[in-house]
Parts: sequence; structure tokens; C-alpha cells
Amino acid sequence: MTSATAAPLPAVTRLIATDLDGTLLRDDKTLSDRTIAALAAAEAAGIEVFFVTGRPARWMDVVSDHVHGHGMAICANGAAVADLRADGQLIEVHPLERAAALDVVRVLREVAPGSSFAVELTTGIHYEPAYPPFHMDPGATVAVAEKLLQEETPGAGAPVLKVLAHHPELAPDAFLALAREAAAGRASFTRSSPTALLEISGLGVSKAGTLAACCAERGIARAEVVAFGDMPNDVEMLEWAGASFAMGNAHPAARAAASGVTLTNNEDGVAVVIERILAAR
Repeated sequence: MTSATAAPLPAVTRLIATDLDGTLLRDDKTLSDRTIAALAAAEAAGIEVFFVTGRPARWMDVVSDHVHGHGMAICANGAAVADLRADGQLIEVHPLERAAALDVVRVLREVAPGSSFAVELTTGIHYEPAYPPFHMDPGATVAVAEKLLQEETPGAGAPVLKVLAHHPELAPDAFLALAREAAAGRASFTRSSPTALLEISGLGVSKAGTLAACCAERGIARAEVVAFGDMPNDVEMLEWAGASFAMGNAHPAARAAASGVTLTNNEDGVAVVIERILAAR
């Protein structure tokens, strides 16, 4: 892995794909003036910018003023594509089937006693009494996951974007490894939190898969994509892109997956690379 100033860039960069928390956003969840300027300059130069995040569309207000040209975002680790110019309207959904979600909850209760769960629907998040409280969604339903995932009529109810599983004692990476082994073939497992909080999506759903499909629709080759990330939920995207950069604050798995490393999120690491891309043009 090489530095932000030395790592090879695509011969032509047509799309920049960037994670938000721990990557584009500073630790206080804001964008620096330098980063705002870099994003605007990239789009003015004809380079599309995709925000690719684990966040749901309703939590995209942190960047909604900086969408510029296309206004598209890949949310919930690839489970949804949202139009930020239309108040985060979902234009594409890759759901986690409720039967599979219930099976995963059952398995994790067996292999990791003490786990608590939240269910992220297209309409909002709901969670169990033991799950760490959500202050950003005061209207959430609080009930056991089995009830939250129940369908009185098959096929009814809002699509499930992901299930979140929290454990109060396990180490984050150990919890992820345990879940992937115990529930293999049922869903996709990743994490982006510093705590033992798993994000569980439909089998095969990832940031990389949805980004690849969006690029294909636009006639953009993977060799023309530069990606940025910092956590395990960015690994597949960093491996897929033609050039990729892990942040200076990145998890070791993200560093291993990327072709380069840039400065930390608090040091405008994404902007540093964008400025280099524009200077090369």
C-alpha cells in the first residue's frame, strides 16, 4: 500500500465513491471547507461523486447540501439507492428477506447469548428493549426482534434493509467472525461501528455490488472509479475500485483492501486525493 501522493490513479477518473463516517466526515460529523470545495470541483470537472454509506437515507442530511450534479447515494451498505435531491427518496431496494432475518436472529441468540437487535426498515428503525437506545428515531417501536420481523400476511410490510445486532461484551471483530461462521449462507455480515455492532443485509448485498451496478448503468468501468473507506463494511468496495484509499484512521482490514492510504478523516484525507486527481487532469 502506498501514500495518497504516490499511489497510482486511474488514467481517467470518472467516479469517486466515498464512505461518510470516519472517511469524508470529520469526527464531529461535519465537512471541512476544503472537502466541500474538493467535492464541488470534482463535479465541476465532470467527475461523479457517490456517497456510499451504511447510513439510512434519512440520515443523509450531513451531506445533502453538497450533492451538486447527480444527488445519488448508496445507503444501508448497498441495500438502497436514494435520490438526495428528492428528500432521500428510495429508487432501488435490495431487501433482507424476513424469513432469513428471523433465522439469523435465532442463530445469533444461540451462539452469542446477550445479543440484542434492531430492525432497519425502509420506513425507519425499530429495536429491542435491551438494544442501545436510539435518540435519532424517537418514534421507533420497541419490541423483540421476532415481533418486529413478523408478517401477518406474507409479503406485507415495509422491506427490511438490514438487521443490527449488538453485543455488550464480545470484541467487535470476534463478534463479526462468529456471526459469519455460524450464519453463513443466510445473509451478509459486516460492521462499521467501534463497538460490537453487526450490520446484517441480504445475502450478497454490499456497497461494492450496488456501486458496480450503478457504474454499469452509467457506462463507467471499475478502472475509472476511485473509492475511499475506513471500516470492514468498505472492504469489498475498496477491493473492487480501480484505485482505492484507506483513511489514516482506517481499520486494518480496510488498509489491507486498499491500493493506497491517505490522511485521516480529520485531516481532509479524501480532499487530498481529489485535489491530486484534478491536478493530474
